[in-house]
Amino acid sequence: MEECLIAYCRAGFEGECAAELQARAGLQGLAGYARAKPGSGYVVFILYEAGMAARFVQQTGALDLIFPRQLFISPGLLQNLPVTDRITPLVAALESQANRFSALWVETADTNEAKELLTFCRKFSTPLRKTLEQRGKLDDQNPSAPRAHVFFLSSVAAYPGVSFPHRSSPWFMGIPRLKHPASAPSRATLKLEEAWQVFLTPEQRRKWLQPGMRAVDLGAAPGGWSWQLVRRGIRVIAVDNGAIAPSLLESGLVDHQPMDAFHYTPRHFADWMVCDIVEKPRRVAQLAAQWLANGWCRQCIFNLKLPMKKRYQEIQQCARLITERLETAGMAWDLTFKQLYHDREEVTGYLRLK
Repeated sequence: MEECLIAYCRAGFEGECAAELQARAGLQGLAGYARAKPGSGYVVFILYEAGMAARFVQQTGALDLIFPRQLFISPGLLQNLPVTDRITPLVAALESQANRFSALWVETADTNEAKELLTFCRKFSTPLRKTLEQRGKLDDQNPSAPRAHVFFLSSVAAYPGVSFPHRSSPWFMGIPRLKHPASAPSRATLKLEEAWQVFLTPEQRRKWLQPGMRAVDLGAAPGGWSWQLVRRGIRVIAVDNGAIAPSLLESGLVDHQPMDAFHYTPRHFADWMVCDIVEKPRRVAQLAAQWLANGWCRQCIFNLKLPMKKRYQEIQQCARLITERLETAGMAWDLTFKQLYHDREEVTGYLRLK
């Protein structure tokens, strides 16, 4: 077996995930290579120097990366697991990584082909968890202890491993389980809900999503993102030439401005600007930077629709454009990008003043 990092990602973005891991390793002075099969929904990243995987994840966790949904350290692939006793070799591999675990997640890739394995994973997790408990290896009273992962490629092949809770996604398979609200005007509403879950801590959500705050939703129609703001009692200016859902207008919290999002100039400072527009990513990035540089808002969440090729490079270029604009304005800011579960050929950005 060969120690490696396992990164889950959206199927079709394995190349971008691999490129990002390679770039981040280089920034840490580490060398390695990726194995990525198109459409598989995961990437295997191997560092040339033994024992460096832990250093990598301590400095760069899943929450610091754009494309990986989850990231964990594995001692390597276990193949040809005996059908009569898969548990013994898996437990031995897990115990080689840590003495005790805060949780156990038995997972597989988020692809159509792998979905049939999910049922197996759920069933298999019960006896595996019981074995770890009997051996005194599971301690759910110690949430800072490493989390145990078993990532199945088939019923007889798996990557066992560990993640560190403070440097990894808090969700099974790296996917927050959000239910589409029946009253929301569009499924796009879940992108903003997930963005808040990913980018903000519970304390920040309580502080920055309070009733009575002001928000501007650029490209609002039919109102999926505005709906998330309204349900929190936030007043919204919805900017779009398209129609806004009547239920939102009837709430008394939405002011519809029928105009182009790029030509709108606010009359009042906004706590939030949110933007989900089908437009070239660099233009949207410049728009987000403009709102902060001009002092129009405190923070914004925006969506970048990516091109078919050089998607990682396009995000880097968008980050440079934002950096140049805000440096010129003499501002201090934080910028984060993440490909959310509810994103498709796109990523979501979070930009705020420090």
